[in-house]
Amino acid sequence: MTTPRITRTVLAVPGHRQKMLQSAAASPADAVFIDLEDAVPPEKKQEALDCATQALKELDWGAKWVSVRINANEAGVAEHEIVTLARDAGRLDALLIPKVESVATVREVERLSSTRPAQHAPLAIEALIETARGIVRVDDIAASSERIAALHFGVGDFSASIGARNVEIGGAHPGYALTLKNEAGNYTTAALDLWTYPMMRLLVAARAFGLRAIDGPCGAFRDPVLTRAWALKAAAMGYDGKQVIHPDQIEPTRAAFMPSAAEVESARRTIDALRAAQSAGLAAVSLDGRMIDFANVRMAERILAMAAA
Repeated sequence: MTTPRITRTVLAVPGHRQKMLQSAAASPADAVFIDLEDAVPPEKKQEALDCATQALKELDWGAKWVSVRINANEAGVAEHEIVTLARDAGRLDALLIPKVESVATVREVERLSSTRPAQHAPLAIEALIETARGIVRVDDIAASSERIAALHFGVGDFSASIGARNVEIGGAHPGYALTLKNEAGNYTTAALDLWTYPMMRLLVAARAFGLRAIDGPCGAFRDPVLTRAWALKAAAMGYDGKQVIHPDQIEPTRAAFMPSAAEVESARRTIDALRAAQSAGLAAVSLDGRMIDFANVRMAERILAMAAA
């Protein structure tokens, strides 16, 4: 089994804030994306690009996966940013492309980033899916290039794209609920998750084409309970990680994506049991009152892989 790249926590950091870039490089996050887009005021865009390029040359990023979120405009992607980063930012692993809605955008990024020096590996591309059109076309986007490494769910902009009434980025409005009336005339209300469909839609596309799936951030960055709960939801669905917008979110998010000791032990017992069954010429075996086969082993292997790093 190929060991997956672990990106449980993807820390966003504004490109024009030098001290924050230094902190991000030294942080325990698995991955960092340097933001040239939403977190940077219009008059600071060039400064952010310059700072990002310098930081990628000079700072020690360790084993982190490092990407830069570029800008998008009416004409498409920001050509100057892509060419500069591909040419000058040697430590860069990937370009994170906002509001991807078509294969044409991926093709354009591929073309513009071809200026990458020969001594460096080609830049990976991560597609940020954050509009209704992007979700509709997510299969084609996921399959569009061998350089696509991950799909990110941009929950904030997606909310605006579909016209959802939202309270907190990543959360659901309390009005999005199901109210029922029983035979006695009493009402019960259950909260619903507004993001189940787009999150699963993106996840299926990512898995179909061998990509990582990264959930968008929890906007309540000072709330460790919500931070961990929303990360746990994404982890339970099968996501590989989640964006975080503040260093305080790193640990609760990482913990949510780490399998528990009980899950790890169960995974090991599952693999051992099926190995014993294979030795006896069987393809399935009963363990703790449940039937397990090779599908269970594949699930168990993923749990161990997520726990190992």
